[in-house]
Amino acid sequence: MSNVKVLVVDDEDSIRRFLRVALASQSYTLFESTSGQEALSCVAEHKPDLIILDLGLPDIEGVEVTRLLREWTKIPIIILSVRGSESDKIAALDAGADDYLTKPFSVGELLARLRAALRRAAQTPGEPVFTTGSLKVDLLRRLVTIDDHEIQLTPNEYELLRLFVVNAGKVLTHRHLLREVWGAEYGNEFHMLHVNISNLRRKIERDSTRPQFIITEPGVGYRLRIS
Repeated sequence: MSNVKVLVVDDEDSIRRFLRVALASQSYTLFESTSGQEALSCVAEHKPDLIILDLGLPDIEGVEVTRLLREWTKIPIIILSVRGSESDKIAALDAGADDYLTKPFSVGELLARLRAALRRAAQTPGEPVFTTGSLKVDLLRRLVTIDDHEIQLTPNEYELLRLFVVNAGKVLTHRHLLREVWGAEYGNEFHMLHVNISNLRRKIERDSTRPQFIITEPGVGYRLRIS
């Protein structure tokens, strides 16, 4: 992992020291910024493989930093913030963040989220066949199989699964999924989304009450777990 570069953006010295120790123990190369403007410059100069970003920065809000970065880069961004409200999470994820962790957090969970984001970023762009566990999705043939048995999906169910596949490991908000599958005018039809997710789970999960593939992020959205 020594060739993986991580940028930590946080104005709290104690958090940066804590992350410095945690990431160094996994042999990540670490860069640090204490403001949004400094972070933008650091990304351009050092081209990190992943960014850990606080929301409450002294100059530019983390959501705005995320939005500015998404204008020119797809580097994975993990938000690490004391703000734990659903509205803060949704705003950050809709701006383009890949994941969101609330302070205080465990090192184990952070490192797991970091590895998942790096795996997603490392996937070959345009890869036609996606596999995680027993689930296989052939995007070119629009073919979905579980343990090599074909699964029949409705057009909306398939489109939801396709979005999860091309964003595997990333949290997708309710509104994002509704806009992408049904259109902007359906951005508040949460019940319709829940029904379709429930139907999709019944078809691809061994136990839809304990899903292994499509994971719920309470109050925010869903993610496709990468195995």
